[in-house]
Amino acid sequence: MNIRRVIVNFIFLLASFILQSTVFRALDFGGIAPNLLLIFTASLGFIKGDKAGLLAGFFCGLLYDVFFGAYLGFYALIFMYVGFLIGKLHEIFFSNNVAIPITFITIADFVYGFICYVLLFMFRNRFDIKFYMMNIIIPEVVYTALVAIIYYPIILKVNNKIDEIEQRSAKKFV
Repeated sequence: MNIRRVIVNFIFLLASFILQSTVFRALDFGGIAPNLLLIFTASLGFIKGDKAGLLAGFFCGLLYDVFFGAYLGFYALIFMYVGFLIGKLHEIFFSNNVAIPITFITIADFVYGFICYVLLFMFRNRFDIKFYMMNIIIPEVVYTALVAIIYYPIILKVNNKIDEIEQRSAKKFV
């Protein structure tokens, strides 16, 4: 991994966080905004593998923890698992097909929402899962999937461009 990829991924991480916390909060539907950090984590894991997904998940989750979380490390752990597990699919599926990553991003967002419900609400005796599912989880999953249809190809295109640049510079040394 070269410094160019690190800088570009850092810019994507900051852009995702800023867009998620500002622009998409203004464009929310019923208080629901898409989870761009989860899209970025899952996309990077799907494109580059489990280690890249794990690192992206850690930094995305840590950023989310610092600004929005009640417990430091809670979201970092969830995002790390998402990035790692989707990164394991990197070897099995072809990343240029947009439908498969969008499906996995949608599943990851549903699992993320359900884990947050179980660990943050159910353990505090808030058992109304139907309300939480219909008003929080499902709308966020749909909104995240719709945004991922636009955002994933951008991440893929930029990563493919960096791969081309790395391959060209590697050929110069041979």
